[in-house]
Amino acid sequence: MFPRNFWYVAAWDHEVRRQELFRRTICNEPVVFYRKDDGSPVALEDRCCHRHMPLSDGVLKGNNVECLYHGLVYEPSGECVHIPSQERVPPGTGVKSYPVVQRYQWIWIWMGDPQLANPDDIEDFHWMDDPNWRAKGTRLQLDGNFMLLIDNLLDLTHLQFVHPTTLGTNAIAKEPIKTEREDNLVRVTRWIPDSPPPPFFQRAGGFPADLLIDRWQVIEYTPPAFVRLDVGGAPTGTASIDGDRSSGISMRNLNAITPETETTTHYFWAQAHNFNIDDPSVTELLYRQVWTAFQEDLFVIKRQQANIEAFNGSLPLQKDFNQDVGGNQARRILERVLAEEAGQAVAAE
Repeated sequence: MFPRNFWYVAAWDHEVRRQELFRRTICNEPVVFYRKDDGSPVALEDRCCHRHMPLSDGVLKGNNVECLYHGLVYEPSGECVHIPSQERVPPGTGVKSYPVVQRYQWIWIWMGDPQLANPDDIEDFHWMDDPNWRAKGTRLQLDGNFMLLIDNLLDLTHLQFVHPTTLGTNAIAKEPIKTEREDNLVRVTRWIPDSPPPPFFQRAGGFPADLLIDRWQVIEYTPPAFVRLDVGGAPTGTASIDGDRSSGISMRNLNAITPETETTTHYFWAQAHNFNIDDPSVTELLYRQVWTAFQEDLFVIKRQQANIEAFNGSLPLQKDFNQDVGGNQARRILERVLAEEAGQAVAAE
């Protein structure tokens, strides 16, 4: 079960091209994407209302889609406007059309009640195209439930063990974690003072291996599945967690997590930085370092998912360990959102 009345990232903008039909499953629903002649994106339910043939196997006719099986033609609104075998199109013949918006280099889709779709509610990922930042990202296929990835990103204590050659140092696991909840936001903060820079920081920021630095990690979660990390470091004594941190390096790790099915996930992410922004090699270095670390996370989550299914087919019970606080708070928000949506659906019946 997934929250519906939210904007999800469905694709990178370059994945949806003119004169092409593109299929992707979002929240268990197959969707066909394409662009109209003016370049604006369209998203329709990917099945003909006649015999369930995927419209993504059909043909674009201008701004409309023609089904491969019997030639039914659908407008971007989802309305069927032509049936070759008869002159009259029965009233109400058509498929679902989803609200879509292109922003921050991503195509966003609204999976719930279209009357509630407000583009102003799209989550802020301005670092993706802010001229003072440089960012690069991709989509990863995750063989696991989307909530496992939320748990992973809100857990700072696994870095030392899963990412020893990229993000982790021995100082990570023992430093205190502060977790805050503000309505629909969970914030997890860790300040790691006077510690050696991890390999990632040595390569990205040019910190010598023997230089002690102060590091910060500030993670924010908002529903249904967005996680943004403010990560950085500065020579010891030159920055503070609540004050100016401009003396070091600062990065944003941006994560838009979109359920594909109950056991698979589209993982859209990018790494942004505000230093050396005119040097493409720095952007590429940061991207490659994080990509390598995320492959390690994907391996862990895939193995988790396989074991969950092998034992009982459900997500594991959460334990009251320190590292679980952020993930537990995120799950409580999701449970409340799902309960509210279920109540609204019952009231509408």
